[in-house]
Amino acid sequence: MTPADLSRTVLHAVRRAVDENALRAPVPARVRVERTRPGGSGDYACAVALQLAGPAELPALEVARILRERVAAEPGIGRVEITGPGFLSFTLDAPSDSDLAVLDAVREQGIAYGHGGALRDEILQFHHAREVRAAVTAHAVRRLLVSQGARVRISCDEAGGPEWSRLGVTVDAYGTPPVPLPRIRPVPAGATAGELLERLGSDAARWGLLRPAGHDRPPLGDDLLVQGEANPLFRVRYAHARARALTRGAAALGFTAEPGESLKSVAHEGADLAAFEGAAHATHAEPAPYESAYAVHKGAEPLAHAAATPSPPPEAPARPLLDLLADHPGVLLAAARHRAPDRVARQLEAVAHAFFDFHDSCPPLPSGDEKPSAAHRSRLALAEAAGTVLAGGLSLLGISAPAYL
Repeated sequence: MTPADLSRTVLHAVRRAVDENALRAPVPARVRVERTRPGGSGDYACAVALQLAGPAELPALEVARILRERVAAEPGIGRVEITGPGFLSFTLDAPSDSDLAVLDAVREQGIAYGHGGALRDEILQFHHAREVRAAVTAHAVRRLLVSQGARVRISCDEAGGPEWSRLGVTVDAYGTPPVPLPRIRPVPAGATAGELLERLGSDAARWGLLRPAGHDRPPLGDDLLVQGEANPLFRVRYAHARARALTRGAAALGFTAEPGESLKSVAHEGADLAAFEGAAHATHAEPAPYESAYAVHKGAEPLAHAAATPSPPPEAPARPLLDLLADHPGVLLAAARHRAPDRVARQLEAVAHAFFDFHDSCPPLPSGDEKPSAAHRSRLALAEAAGTVLAGGLSLLGISAPAYL
């Protein structure tokens, strides 16, 4: 069960309670669920009972009890607890099943994973000045909103010239709108589209304009072109390229990704933490996770240190990546609602970082004389899903995701 599935399950429970006259309150348009914070109970939590208590004229704890009865029996729900003044905390049943659901969704939907229809009833219009950052931001905001089902029209004070087209910018109308429209007004770039294209190219220029929050001045230096760990854009695109290289490598070895039940091998391999820690003390210091994968890019033997280094429990390397993939649809929806493409850029950076941690701790390809196993197939499935999410996120930002770097 993904977070989106859980949100729909809770919303369905609210509708049932209202239909059965157990609650007399308006059914909300959506129910927000969030991952439980450290020290909290369960996997996810929501405050819908507190939200409904006033309209229902019931204590929040009573509303929570009404909803708990209707959610607890749903497939995929292991336990529902009431905490604090009326929060509902959910523990999902069979975590590996929910992980499988996420990987299956990514595989089925491809780069459209995370797109949805939450905003399908919205018709929106925005206006911006003849300024390159405003134009690029408006274009990315349009893409995000359309990915969630909205219909969007963008207008600008004046035409921007051919350089805007080279940056991928499209505008529906020019001139002063007949009625005031919401304006997209990030801090200006301080450079023209032509200057940015000549110095950085389209992809680096778009990343530099979109990665900072709109109220921050964009850093548009030559470090956006650096092919190294210090450049977040390169790190994101290299993670995608590395995921695609793993697929090609697996094909050369005669196997393909297969999550299935073998995903449990990723969830349980190396479970003896004490053994891992003891062995780790006996080994030399290993390269940082990113440095290990980056060495492949620089021509070193791929994954050479992985066979000699004991694999840590995947709760460290795999769990963050699985959680980020599960949260991705919610990130896209929030970015669309807040007109904030920078949220997508930060999400991609987090996915790339988690991918490299996973990649180096749980190698998706066998090394040496090792034969491909169910564990390798399940690791490859997770790596491919990460690559797909990175490609989809870059696409929404109007940035290419090359298979080779």
